[in-house]
Amino acid sequence: MALPASDYAPPAPRDVLEAFLSMETPPGYRAELIDGEIIVTPPPDGNHETASSKIIQQIVRRSSMDLDLSANKGLITPSGRFIPDLTVGPEGAFADKEPWMSTEGVLLVVEVTSAHPVRDRTDKRKGYAAAGIPLYLLVDRQQRAVVLHSDPDTEACDYLIVHNASFGKDVPLPEPFNFDLETSSL
Repeated sequence: MALPASDYAPPAPRDVLEAFLSMETPPGYRAELIDGEIIVTPPPDGNHETASSKIIQQIVRRSSMDLDLSANKGLITPSGRFIPDLTVGPEGAFADKEPWMSTEGVLLVVEVTSAHPVRDRTDKRKGYAAAGIPLYLLVDRQQRAVVLHSDPDTEACDYLIVHNASFGKDVPLPEPFNFDLETSSL
């Protein structure tokens, strides 16, 4: 039986979080809680995974410090529960952590756009900035650009510095990475 519109009340945020945490997704799908909305996405396509792989290879080969890299690590941000395509932290950053962890120690998150790029361009960018993650790298396949966001302002929920490069132009990754990310193969 449907309730009259006047009797409808949206679920309380705690109820949404409880529903989200109890969800089971089909194999390969992932669920995120972004600004109070549960988002379920299908497995990524091959081009998405190739872009992620090329970034991982460069970070592993060219970084001067020992790092841990995680594909699809659950992060708790002020805006919800996000699963970046790639999360990078110092060695040991993910050891003994629950499936959902705080962003403490995270150095870089990477998103490669899929069917709904606006979430990566705005909602996730603001959530990562609010969490104080130093670097957010967006591979925007629709705009054929790589965007590096740095210097997060946690109060404004945004990054103060943005470096935008078309595919084929290198993107300088600052400390602690200290190398130019090659984007021609993304």
